[in-house]
Amino acid sequence: MRDTKNVVRQLALLLTGASAVALFATPVLAQDATTAPQPADTAPAAGSGEIVVTAQKRQESIQHVPISMQALGAATLEQHQVQSFDDYAKQLPSVSFQSFGPGQSQLFFRGITSGGDGLAFGALPTSGVYLDEIPVTTIGALLDVHVYDMSRIEALSGPQGTLFGASSLSGTLRLITNKPVQDKVEGSIDLTGDKYGKGNAGGTVEGMINLPVAHGVAVRAVGFYEHLGGYIDNTYKSRTYADVYTDGDGNTQTAPYTANNSAYVKNNYNDVTTYGGRLAVGIELDNGWKITPQLIGQHMHSNGTFLYDPAVGDLQVHDFTPEYDTDQWLQAAMTIEGKIGDWDVLYSGGYLARKIETAADYSYYTVAYTNLPGYTRYTDKNGNQLNPTQQFSSSQKLTKHNEELRINSPAASPVRLTAGLFYEEQKNHNINNYAVPGAATANYTGYANGVNVYGDDLFLTNIVDRDYAVYAQSNVDLTKHLTLTGGIRGFIYTNTLVGFSGYPFYIPPTGPFSTCTFPLATISSCPFDNKRSHSSGETHKVNVTWQIDNDHMIYGTYSTGFRPGGNNRDNGAGVGTVYNPDKLNNFEAGWKTSWLDHAIRWNGAVYYEKWNDLQYAEQAAGAGITNITNVGGARVYGVESDIQIRPVKGLTLTGSGAFNDAKLTTDFGNVGKGNFAPAGTRLPVQPRFKASATARYEMPIGSIDAFIQGSVNTQTNSTSLLGVIDNSVLGNSPGFTTADFSIGGKKGNYTFSLFIQNAFDTRGSLSHNAQISPADFENNAALLNYNTAGYTRTLPIKPQFFGIKLGTKF
Repeated sequence: MRDTKNVVRQLALLLTGASAVALFATPVLAQDATTAPQPADTAPAAGSGEIVVTAQKRQESIQHVPISMQALGAATLEQHQVQSFDDYAKQLPSVSFQSFGPGQSQLFFRGITSGGDGLAFGALPTSGVYLDEIPVTTIGALLDVHVYDMSRIEALSGPQGTLFGASSLSGTLRLITNKPVQDKVEGSIDLTGDKYGKGNAGGTVEGMINLPVAHGVAVRAVGFYEHLGGYIDNTYKSRTYADVYTDGDGNTQTAPYTANNSAYVKNNYNDVTTYGGRLAVGIELDNGWKITPQLIGQHMHSNGTFLYDPAVGDLQVHDFTPEYDTDQWLQAAMTIEGKIGDWDVLYSGGYLARKIETAADYSYYTVAYTNLPGYTRYTDKNGNQLNPTQQFSSSQKLTKHNEELRINSPAASPVRLTAGLFYEEQKNHNINNYAVPGAATANYTGYANGVNVYGDDLFLTNIVDRDYAVYAQSNVDLTKHLTLTGGIRGFIYTNTLVGFSGYPFYIPPTGPFSTCTFPLATISSCPFDNKRSHSSGETHKVNVTWQIDNDHMIYGTYSTGFRPGGNNRDNGAGVGTVYNPDKLNNFEAGWKTSWLDHAIRWNGAVYYEKWNDLQYAEQAAGAGITNITNVGGARVYGVESDIQIRPVKGLTLTGSGAFNDAKLTTDFGNVGKGNFAPAGTRLPVQPRFKASATARYEMPIGSIDAFIQGSVNTQTNSTSLLGVIDNSVLGNSPGFTTADFSIGGKKGNYTFSLFIQNAFDTRGSLSHNAQISPADFENNAALLNYNTAGYTRTLPIKPQFFGIKLGTKF
């Protein structure tokens, strides 16, 4: 409730300021404006089916934007039944990701990842994410916005730091919603029934209404409810922990404890329920200015896990603790647009409040350490043994407050300028709990001084993270066909970390927190971690574009990207208090072409990227604290391309693909250790080759405008982690190829379709992961007979999934 009030309060403040600015901009200031500017993210289709995008903070045909990018328009999103991140990510060849399930993904472009990303208290992402004009980038928890009534999705490959700032190191993903339309009543309703092939059924209800409510005022409202059935089974398992301990005489003893997971056994237990909506108001003032306040909210709850254990069986696991994820968020946003003279002016502001509650099985930590004295034996006050199965839970409360003011000079001028000011404050109050139920009253004298941190917690992470960030780009037409572009962004960031992290013996020996007592009275009673990281710098871009004619363009770009540094929780193992920014240099040549009167469109780019001082997350010595270090460098050689062919009336063939050869250029880690990787080692997660292709044929059948469509998606194998030994624990994800099909039609205002995705139920693997660190396995490999079974989990692609969709537009 408090988060909702904060969002509403922020929206009210934004709206008050917006009205004042817009009213102040009198008709005198706008006297040269014969027409009001279109909303920044309202982009109609250009001629010949081209999509108009705002990748350069201006409206331009995608064919005239000298950036390697893909734009999935409204038609493409609907034709591929796109509803979530997983659905559109497979259409973007330059994109790869790691994930633990819906709302728990980490996005990468062109293979710029070290594989250690995604910890809520770790490094910022290498890719930026925007919802309309507002950045919503989140560490390890990509905002998984339900896709409905979406204008388009733009994927901008390569550094975009000049116009989009921090965390756009490797690229930027933009989700653009449809805006209110004046003087027009329109709406849509869509119903979908679906089922996973061997799993459970689900369904979706979606609707949109656009209503003019007064002169110059229109409202657009969107709502949806979606339930997806599960497809992963949690099957029965009994296991015996050795529970090794040292007795009072110093002798090593065992106290075996047998536990089973019968309380959590269930088939198809990873179901997901999501609901939410969007409310936007379009206000057009008589002086030509526009104000668009908007509220977007979503609630998602998933059960179970989305990674299965191949050692157990196909789409099966043996999990021993509660598992769920609840992700709810509300965003208030505001844009104000108008003209001062013949210059376009845009203000955007937003406030996002998000709460994430997660629980996951952590029992393999108990398995890994049960043979080490003192780690896993707990008894109550009567001497009875407790179940030592450890479980993980976390709670995150995130807020983001953004403000941007931007000006654009006239688009027809031979010298064009885009300039702006940007401000952001983001906070992440994160609590991670590693607990054994009943440990609060346990009587144990082994590891961690025999004292809990807080309640049942054996290990606690309580972090508050703040981040602050400040940009210009000019285009100069040297000739009628040759344009020079230069951009620069100066930035200042300050990140702070405050909280408690670790075991009771982690408190400093001296200072104000040396007298902290355990268990802690409150979650915030001992904030001994109090650190600050501050820096400034710049990122820049130079581009030369040769517009040969209206249908053919080639360009060359040199650009840089940056990711802010931050603070480490633990200073052990030679790791410093702070880690520094990492930087990316991008050298790119590309082309945008149309042929045979736009029957063929072929775009592409080749590039070389050099990644310096890359940030890497690894487990430091002692009690599993993960720290970030700056290590060596890496490089990427790549090519990406997309093509569209319309050979005959009604038939459209599209394809896109990317090849990325991403490798270390220096040795990393310590020889003989799990994290060691010699120069030439592949960067993880990104397949070398990824592609998709679609054939769609539209034809009239009686009074029905019918279609049939088939798509193929393929990718080669990928590694899981950077360290050679670490990667051997999780293993590589093999390559795979899948096929999707759909048929349907339109009659009047009504549409219908039948679809099947992953028609042949291919068990493709997107990534391998584990709840515990590979170091936990490596520390005890001999005791575990070097058997990695059970430690590796596989994130599968969506299994066979079919359904029927009915809709109407009015």
